[in-house]
Amino acid sequence: MKESNSVIADAGVLTLNATYTGASDYAYDSGTVYAKQQFTVKAGGGLDFSAQFIAPVETGTWPAFWLNGVNSWPPEIDVAEWKGSGDISFNTFNSSSEVQAQDVEYPSPTDYHTVLAELRDEDGSNVSVNFYLDGTLITTQYASGLVGQPLNLIIDLQMEGSSGSPGPTGTTLFQIKNLEVIDKNA
Repeated sequence: MKESNSVIADAGVLTLNATYTGASDYAYDSGTVYAKQQFTVKAGGGLDFSAQFIAPVETGTWPAFWLNGVNSWPPEIDVAEWKGSGDISFNTFNSSSEVQAQDVEYPSPTDYHTVLAELRDEDGSNVSVNFYLDGTLITTQYASGLVGQPLNLIIDLQMEGSSGSPGPTGTTLFQIKNLEVIDKNA
């Protein structure tokens, strides 16, 4: 990951790019952004994470908008993940073997689409996650023991790996705008 591959060239639009290098050990230079702030669903509360995306969906592209545990993995909540299949994935990892996942077709990937995840305390320990695409509820999943656990917010553009191979040999762009985190904690 290279800092120069994460830029805000147009006001309000974050662009992550992956550039093919052809090297045998690291075939791409790409970008990742971590929020400086950590986020926690408090007892009785919640958080909303939303943004608009133009995301590549070709084989070998792996953009993601996700949360992971500050102190351990899991937890992981993939607010939106695209893994080179033409689909968008909404996932919650409670362990490496306890995963909830929902894949749906990602419509017209050259247009902006809005993703929203509403995280809410369910019972003082577990969190429900409502995942939306363009205002439509896609799925509700549950994260075990997530209340009170700090989370990192990450936006990145990885290449190949779980998204297949070979990846594109040019420059790949992932664009993000209108990123918003709304604190619903009491």
